[in-house]
Amino acid sequence: MPRIGLNAHLLSSHDTYRSAGVSRYIAKLLAHLPYVDPGNEYVAFVPDGRLCAPPWRAAVSPWATTSPPARIAWEQVCQPLAARRQRLDLLHAPVNVGPMIVACPLVVTVHDLSFVRYPQMFTRAKRMYLQQFTRWTLARAQAVIADSASTRRDLIELLGAPEERVVVVHAGIDEELAPATDEEALEAFRQRHDLPREMILFLGTLEPRKNIPTLIEAYGQLYRAGRIAHTLVIAGGKGWLYDEVYATVERLGLQDAVRFTGYVAAEELPLWYSAADLFCYPSFYEGFGLPPLEAMACGTPVITSNVSSLPEVVGDAGLLVDPHDAQALAQAIEQVLGDHALHERLRHAGLERAASFSWRACAEGTSAAYHRVLSQGAAHA
Repeated sequence: MPRIGLNAHLLSSHDTYRSAGVSRYIAKLLAHLPYVDPGNEYVAFVPDGRLCAPPWRAAVSPWATTSPPARIAWEQVCQPLAARRQRLDLLHAPVNVGPMIVACPLVVTVHDLSFVRYPQMFTRAKRMYLQQFTRWTLARAQAVIADSASTRRDLIELLGAPEERVVVVHAGIDEELAPATDEEALEAFRQRHDLPREMILFLGTLEPRKNIPTLIEAYGQLYRAGRIAHTLVIAGGKGWLYDEVYATVERLGLQDAVRFTGYVAAEELPLWYSAADLFCYPSFYEGFGLPPLEAMACGTPVITSNVSSLPEVVGDAGLLVDPHDAQALAQAIEQVLGDHALHERLRHAGLERAASFSWRACAEGTSAAYHRVLSQGAAHA
């Protein structure tokens, strides 16, 4: 029986960054892999044994890996030794980087190459780490999983990944994400978080790639002209280089019209999306773009960017705009909020589109990549 290991050190319920998309991806693989492919033994490398549930076996780090240097040291030095002790037949690195030296075959998931496409949007240390270690991991891995066809193209064109090793496995959508139909619960949620009845929502990590200043600019054009009365709610934890976001609000005098909520608990996501009249996500670059899909699953119309993987994920179920064009974004916002028929069309189309993505399918595609690598190893044995 093959023994599969998965590095789950970016899985945590206590860190706002780790609770973002990559953490959810890891959590859903842990939940679904043993059920779509029960013929394996599974080992999860975790920072805290409480994060691991049967049938996974927990392999807990001997020290805290909350800081990047500690995590990198564990990843490159301790993880290979732990993989040998666990007698792994395959190790999955689910977030871009794996150990340079490991005795068993390696599968890596690369979520995006924003650190190559937009290096100026990262701190120097983070950029150098991601660029160099991702290249090394791609050279070492027997299979590379890309979240989207867009990311697969980037891997081949920008980093020279061998085409035959790169497979596309889309991320999924949480089963719990659905329109909130209990009006009393929704109203209680609004009161608990002091949210307005009319709101435009952005939800994601505050970092340059998300292009939040352009959203604020577009919103400001409409709000200051009296063309909308909605509040812009920006939800999500702080990532890095986010000072411009707050500076844009102050420069435009929108302190009373833009709300920052900070970290959003995963269990409340359906309420956040359902409470909004519109979800805006003008990111410059996404490897998959989970938040727009989540919003669609909750019946909230979506405006997002016409670049990278976002058209692939959203399809014609949302409005796509140039992320560099604040005027076009403002026009799209006004159009959706002012046209009831369009609003309803996008709502229904979004629900249908989101239903085509599932975490079970993601786990099945991931398991297929494992078996492909394991069969190659057996053939060479």
